[in-house]
Amino acid sequence: MPRCSPYKTINKFIKLYTQNDIWYLFSMKNVELIAYVISFIITLAIAVHIFNIIYGAFPWKTFDIKDETVEEGRADVVEDGEVGEVRIVGNVVYLPLPRRVSNVSVEEAILLRRSIREYLPNPITIDQLSMLLWAAYGVTDTRYGFRSSPSAGATYPLEIYVVVGEKGVRIGDEKYLRSGVYKYDVYTHSLRLVREGDFRDELAKAALDQPWVREAPINIVITAVFERTTRIYGERGRVRYVPMEVGHVGQNIYLMATALRLGTVVIGAFYDDWIAQIISASENETPMYIVPVGVPKEFRETTFEDIQRFIESRRG
Repeated sequence: MPRCSPYKTINKFIKLYTQNDIWYLFSMKNVELIAYVISFIITLAIAVHIFNIIYGAFPWKTFDIKDETVEEGRADVVEDGEVGEVRIVGNVVYLPLPRRVSNVSVEEAILLRRSIREYLPNPITIDQLSMLLWAAYGVTDTRYGFRSSPSAGATYPLEIYVVVGEKGVRIGDEKYLRSGVYKYDVYTHSLRLVREGDFRDELAKAALDQPWVREAPINIVITAVFERTTRIYGERGRVRYVPMEVGHVGQNIYLMATALRLGTVVIGAFYDDWIAQIISASENETPMYIVPVGVPKEFRETTFEDIQRFIESRRG
């Protein structure tokens, strides 16, 4: 069979088509030409399929941003926190940029991590809130947009909300973040006000009246958009990968809270639909976690020497 390059084949196809001689293409004399065209179409289809898989694997192509665009304008409030600047433009709060704020090592944070449910009636700072959200789901890679917690196929199915109480977050001397429900944008490290008002009491009722939800100055609410993961991994994404990812995020919040000497606890007992209504979640979002965070009444400390003595006593 005579050989013909794909380039010449495609040119020949285009020439015959433009000359309205399309029927000639299907004659027995052009079997090789037809084979090349079919091969080209199949190759193109495979390439498109692979591209779609890649398209769904990177966060900036799967992150669903709705009504979160902010027009450039003068900041309504610009305040210096303890370590960084916060800028508020309309309903958007640009948080202090992530940075190192603690001298607590990973080992120490793991050692001191506890579930803490009793809080002082004190606010947390905007800098602390900034670092908690960055630790939970913030960007840690500037090339691919990877985040602080692992995600199957980098599908990133989670959304992060913050329910801020009245005078729950201090942003300056005697100045506080407006109470309300905010949604976190990982790429601009900002919060968008979704609903204004103190919703902690209603949130606590929806969480079976757990008092620490009501008493904490803030509650981080994590929701999941399962379709981002299941479209690639099927049902295993729903029953395995997404719940695992929620756990990763929860532990990150625990460790950062510990490093900041804050208290937190993760909560899974609540009415899903009620929580979704309170935070104005989208229809495809399922609430997974409520994470109250506050200044602990007591911060229990353990030393590695204590752990060493405990282990040695069990060795006999």
